Amino acid sequence: MGARRVVIVGGGAAGFFAATACAEKLGAAGEVTLIEATAHPLAKVRVSGGGRCNVTHACFEPRELVKRYPRGGRELLGAFHRWQPRDMVAWLAERGVELKTEADGRMFPITDDSATIAECLLQAAEKAGVKLRTSLGVRKVEQLRPGGDPDFWLTLTDDTTLRCDRLLLATGGNKSSAGLTIAQALGHTIVPPVPSLFTFHIDDARLIGLSGVSVENVTVSILGSPAKLRTDGPALITHWGLSGPAILKLSAWGARELAAANYEFTILMNWTGTHTRDSLVKELTAVREKNPKKQITTWSPLEMPQRLWERLVVSAGIAATTPWAQVGNAALGNLATQLTAAELKVVGKSLFKEEFVTCGGVKLAEVDFQTMESRVCPGLHFAGEVLDIDGVTGGFNFQAAWTTGWLAGQAMAS
Repeated sequence: MGARRVVIVGGGAAGFFAATACAEKLGAAGEVTLIEATAHPLAKVRVSGGGRCNVTHACFEPRELVKRYPRGGRELLGAFHRWQPRDMVAWLAERGVELKTEADGRMFPITDDSATIAECLLQAAEKAGVKLRTSLGVRKVEQLRPGGDPDFWLTLTDDTTLRCDRLLLATGGNKSSAGLTIAQALGHTIVPPVPSLFTFHIDDARLIGLSGVSVENVTVSILGSPAKLRTDGPALITHWGLSGPAILKLSAWGARELAAANYEFTILMNWTGTHTRDSLVKELTAVREKNPKKQITTWSPLEMPQRLWERLVVSAGIAATTPWAQVGNAALGNLATQLTAAELKVVGKSLFKEEFVTCGGVKLAEVDFQTMESRVCPGLHFAGEVLDIDGVTGGFNFQAAWTTGWLAGQAMAS
């Protein structure tokens, strides 16, 4: 048997990590070529996390980790036992890159600069002997010996050809991904991609003029959702509607359902996070008894931005200058509803630019998650978002890329 020839299509996080893992293990026993269609490999790594690169998340228990994946969690459980955030942290540390953990568990390089991660990946690939070819796409892939030893023939966009016996597709998950076209041509089922992390467009008088106001802990659900979708966490009011972790999580878990609704639906917003309407009525009644002379808009019993509190008081039909003593029971009930079950109509979406993520891709049942090899086409492997895997925001999508890339790289070198 001659030298192993491996080709990796896609120069993002998963492609680079797979190429490096494979080349390090192969050594002189083979060659690894990495093809990137653009002139800018690792572009998404460079812009992620606001240019800081949210590398992974400080969740080191696989059973907990898989709960952050709306799609792919079940398949990733075994994979995370073999390569998880702790392994990624150690891998980077060995190459001189230290990470820090923020209060919410997100992990960033201590430099707060995504270039630190991109340069580390580029250097590791170069050191391992990976041949990087940029500004080069793949037109088509043919399998020359179906049923025999894997043998792939790639036709490239510069009209040259490339032959290999192991092929990895790591082209990302958007609809125009060449990887999905190639996978389908080689016999795979593609789950249609739809956006997974996006913010909500809401045109509602209660939010207008409050852009930049954030609430530390809200609970948000989708009215009439068959899946009973509900998430919690921080929310941010924007000039177009709502964003923040609670909203992004809801968009991820509801990706298919919300696409089917053409991004027109109604959310129920509990601005208090924990109160029910009844428990809040009780608290507001007690506040009214203790502070009868105070003006309702200037004295809020809740930990909430003052401007939002004022807006919701007025939205409940209470004049801004009303003293607490003059707020009747019906008005208190209206205010409690505004605070714990505000109905807001969503009329569209905006993609969350920093972490453009899709739900959909190569059907997971057709992939062996021990090796990331196709069950349909021997010698073909997958890593990253080309698969029907996506995580919520917080470093989870990168971790899926590192894990699937590492497993594929190891297997292709074996």
